[in-house]
Amino acid sequence: MRWSVAILCLLVTAAVVIAQYEMWNTDADYRTAREAPSHSTGTPEWKNEPGFDKDVFTFARIKYSRNPYAWGSAGRWITDFPDSDLNLSYRLQQMTSLKVDPDGRVIKLSDPELFDFPWIYMVEPGGLMLTEEEVPILRRYLLNGGFLMVDDFWGEREWANLEHEMKRVFPERELIELPLDHPLYHCVFEIQSKGQVPNVWLGRRSQYRGVTWERPDAKVVHHRAIFDDKGRIMVIATHNTDNGDGWEREGEDEYYFRTFSEKIAFPLGINIVFYAMTH
Repeated sequence: MRWSVAILCLLVTAAVVIAQYEMWNTDADYRTAREAPSHSTGTPEWKNEPGFDKDVFTFARIKYSRNPYAWGSAGRWITDFPDSDLNLSYRLQQMTSLKVDPDGRVIKLSDPELFDFPWIYMVEPGGLMLTEEEVPILRRYLLNGGFLMVDDFWGEREWANLEHEMKRVFPERELIELPLDHPLYHCVFEIQSKGQVPNVWLGRRSQYRGVTWERPDAKVVHHRAIFDDKGRIMVIATHNTDNGDGWEREGEDEYYFRTFSEKIAFPLGINIVFYAMTH
């Protein structure tokens, strides 16, 4: 009888944990990043001067549907949230002339307020699935001057998923490898190479093992872009790298911060945002 009760308690506990995990990854209903608890070492806080409440850059994270047939390791829209959003926002406030929203925003492509945000971010697009409603909205948003960054996806299967979804949006355009002489790499920080940012677990061990990729077909970092007819970047896809973890996990490990956050993830993120907001 005691064993039956113990097993029942374990099953109930497991069910609660699974339910909480699924809610966190699929159904979390946040309007801003500031509403969510930190999943790392905490996030900085700041305030803008009166009058700058609206005239600010806002890190706008897209909440999207996950393809149920996606490759098993492909994550969800909420990966690295909220710390990555708020830490990058703070560094932008610190290191550029941009005034930055201290709260961030979570938004769906179907939200009428989407067009209020000139820069949007999607994480783990290896599991991205756009709805039929969202495809023309995203196309119109990008052609009207919007900028999309997609980050943290690894290997050929996840790349194929993103490429398929982007072809639905722009059947006439290709994702093209961005050359290192492009102005994006030289607008705030001088970036000379496409560095790989591993997740924090791999990053800690890379000083001993030398491995920073998540799977054998993900050793080479790619930064690919979709351009409009005037040569403006509309989409940048940072593939085989996890800039979001570099932003999120900056305070967890000295080696990881110095090697990946400070040298790769933050300079690239800051350059991308600054370039997008000035072009």
